[in-house]
Amino acid sequence: MSPANRGLIGLGVGLAAAGAATAAGIAAGRVSKERHARLSVLAPAGAYAHTPDRELVVVADDGVPLHVEIDEPEPSAAAGPGEPADKPTVVFSHGFCLSLESWVLQRKALVRNGYRVVTWDQRGHGRSGRGSEASCDIDQLGRDLSRVIEETTPSGQLVLIGHSMGGMTMMALAGEHPELVRDRVVATAFVATSAGGAQLVSLGFGQYFGKLVGRFGPGVLDRLSARPGLVRTALRAGRDIEEFLVERWSFASPVPPAAVRLTGDMIFGTPLDVMADFLPTFDRHDKRHALVHFHGVEVLVLNGVHDVLTPPDHSEEIVRLVPGAEHVVIEEAGHIIMLEHPEVLNEQFEALIDRGMRAAAEGVKVARKPRVRRTVTDLAKRRKVARARRGEGRA
Repeated sequence: MSPANRGLIGLGVGLAAAGAATAAGIAAGRVSKERHARLSVLAPAGAYAHTPDRELVVVADDGVPLHVEIDEPEPSAAAGPGEPADKPTVVFSHGFCLSLESWVLQRKALVRNGYRVVTWDQRGHGRSGRGSEASCDIDQLGRDLSRVIEETTPSGQLVLIGHSMGGMTMMALAGEHPELVRDRVVATAFVATSAGGAQLVSLGFGQYFGKLVGRFGPGVLDRLSARPGLVRTALRAGRDIEEFLVERWSFASPVPPAAVRLTGDMIFGTPLDVMADFLPTFDRHDKRHALVHFHGVEVLVLNGVHDVLTPPDHSEEIVRLVPGAEHVVIEEAGHIIMLEHPEVLNEQFEALIDRGMRAAAEGVKVARKPRVRRTVTDLAKRRKVARARRGEGRA
């Protein structure tokens, strides 16, 4: 494509963004007052704050430093009657344009219930190093996860949980290290992710426009990253606009403003050129062949009904290719389910781990289980939101 045509596309994107920003600003103004005045009671002060027991740097095989945090189980959460004394370590991998902070509510819950938890920032995200453009690749992320496990949990049972790009990372790990999954992993959760073979970079705009985003998006983001002043000017249009856009692509039900702020900080804290470097790997992503290595492992697939980035049909291939996998679809949920419906995810993860530990201890043939698909409605959250909207002082 000629530079002139690229310029026209860039101009069109800019004009569209300006129009969207104007419309978003109007809509944001309408919702902001209600959210800040009432929905703040959905999250108590400090709900998203967390101090890990240990922080460390794990060096990837190409020299990139990866930020890792470890939470040790609370001493009071000793194993109860009939529970194994040594519970598995839970390793969380976050999604594209997020960070390990996205798992804050899950790691707190698991630590309270006696689990050791490992979280890490994928390269180019959060506090991890960046690496080269060529290293922004799902296979490299799988190797990074392998190094994290090697350094933090060289032995013992594991539970792997990944959201979006994090789930793809786990598939890449299994493809290169099938023995690790076979010998040590007792349970796995794939949250809002895809095994590939589908148009991934659509951003909720549909297949045709999604292809344009996948083709031209990296170039647009690269040019924007070279003009940080322009980006800052756009963001100065107001935080309400930013938060409105975050809610549009992240959530499908009311959430406290602190959750929107946390999500926005993670997304807009990801460098634009890192976003550009990663976009091509999603269109190349196809790890369906790696799913065979999860046969015999307790597998849970989780989706939000209204996820515009990776809707439930993107995950159905995982369920089809892994015998015994369970598929749970959450009503009124978008892409960032772990912050939108944390209690539901915490319950699902606890049940998954219990099933996995029991299957491992009793030699249960997981692959012989019938496939299960369930739709879950977060009734407890509905009640909280209703009370908040009535102006009651408690969530």
